[in-house]
Amino acid sequence: SCIKIGLALNCEVSEVSRFERKNYFYPDLPKGYQVSQYRWPLCVSGRLKIEGGRWIQINRVHQEEDTGKLTHVGNETLIDFNRSSVPLVEIVTEPDFHDSSEVRDFAKKLQQLFRYLGVSNADMEKGDMRLEANISLREIQNSKFKIQNENLPNYRIELKNINSFRFMVAAIEYEIKRQAEALENGEKLVQETRGWDQNKKETYLQRSKEEAHDYRYFPDPDLPELSLQSSAISLQQIKEQMPELPWDREERFIS
Repeated sequence: SCIKIGLALNCEVSEVSRFERKNYFYPDLPKGYQVSQYRWPLCVSGRLKIEGGRWIQINRVHQEEDTGKLTHVGNETLIDFNRSSVPLVEIVTEPDFHDSSEVRDFAKKLQQLFRYLGVSNADMEKGDMRLEANISLREIQNSKFKIQNENLPNYRIELKNINSFRFMVAAIEYEIKRQAEALENGEKLVQETRGWDQNKKETYLQRSKEEAHDYRYFPDPDLPELSLQSSAISLQQIKEQMPELPWDREERFIS
C-alpha cells in the first residue's frame, strides 16, 4: 500500500528502507518508543498537482505504527489503545502551501487517491485518514518573493490529528491569526503541538515539540530492513497493478 501511494505521488521508491525506534514518553505510547522510518523512508521526492496547476512537493511517504487515541474530557484524559501499533502510512510535504484552501484541495485529492488505489476507505470520521498541519509565519518584504526552506522561520506549530477538511481550514485560519497577533506583540513563538477545539473554535496547547535529535532514533533491532530486491513481488509488478489515477481518468474523459 505504501509503495502504491508513493508511485501515485510520483515518488522514487527506495531499494532498501529500514525501521527505527523513535523514543519519547507520552501517555498514548506506554512502551516509550514508536516504530517509524526516519532516515530510510520507503518513498521519497514526489509531487502532486493541486487546483490552479501548482505542484506540491512530497518530501516522503513512509510507514510507522499508530499510537493510542487521547480524548480530553474536562480535566481528565481518556486513552483508547485499540489502534496502538496498527501500521499506517504518513505523507510529509514540503512547505509549499500558500493558504488554507490549497491545504484542503491537497487533502481531498489524497482522499480520492487512496480510494482509487483501494488502500484505505479514508473515512475521516472513523480515523482512517487524519490531517496534521505545520504552520509558521514570517514577514515578506516582497510579494513576489519565492519561499525557500532556508528562509523559513525557526519555529513551527503542529496541529495534530484533525479529522475533517472543514476543521482543518478553520484551525489553520485561527492559528495564522493567533501567531500574527503574538508576533506583532513581540512574543517569541517556539515549537509546540496544538489541538483543535471545535466547540471553542480555537487551538489549544498539547505539548512542547521536540527536535529530531531529541527522539534518539536508532535502528529497530527486532525488524529487518525492507529490500525490494529480495521481495516476493517486484516494483514492476506493483506498477502493473496500479489502477488509472483519478486525474488521468478526468483528463481522458475530457479529451
